[in-house]
Amino acid sequence: MKTLYLIGGTMGIGKTAVCQQLKKDLPRSVFLDGDWCWDADPFFVTEETKAMVMDNICYLLNRFLHCTAYQNVIFGWVMHEQAIIDAILQNLDTENCIVHCISLVADEGSLRDRLRTDIKKGIRTEDIVHRSIARLPLYHALSTIQIDTSGKTIRTITEEIKAVQA
Repeated sequence: MKTLYLIGGTMGIGKTAVCQQLKKDLPRSVFLDGDWCWDADPFFVTEETKAMVMDNICYLLNRFLHCTAYQNVIFGWVMHEQAIIDAILQNLDTENCIVHCISLVADEGSLRDRLRTDIKKGIRTEDIVHRSIARLPLYHALSTIQIDTSGKTIRTITEEIKAVQA
């Protein structure tokens, strides 16, 4: 039986770091970052590009789910609306799979601190702070397991996620 982890959260919450650590911690794991399926410059958000990214994501996740080399498939992306999660799941072959839908959340101060650190490193631009904080409340309305990352290490967060499967 495979396990699929859908890990969502607003920008800067720690999705990539958590998913990368999970990939190391869980046996026979593969990680797909949704941003890799839509890395363009300029970045256009249209009905066509939204459909394209969903097709890309579902195609790759299904390939990972069907590949016998992998036991754990980890997907990280913003996923701030239930409709996004539902659309992904509707297009995946999860018949022989346990699915864990998880949202990483944090208090506003912790998120702001993480984003400021990324801005100082040149990883993100200043406009991310408002956009990311504005999305934070959306995660509380989702049908997902919520894991508060405020003041926690990546290791602590991944241990909480691994405990979900127990």
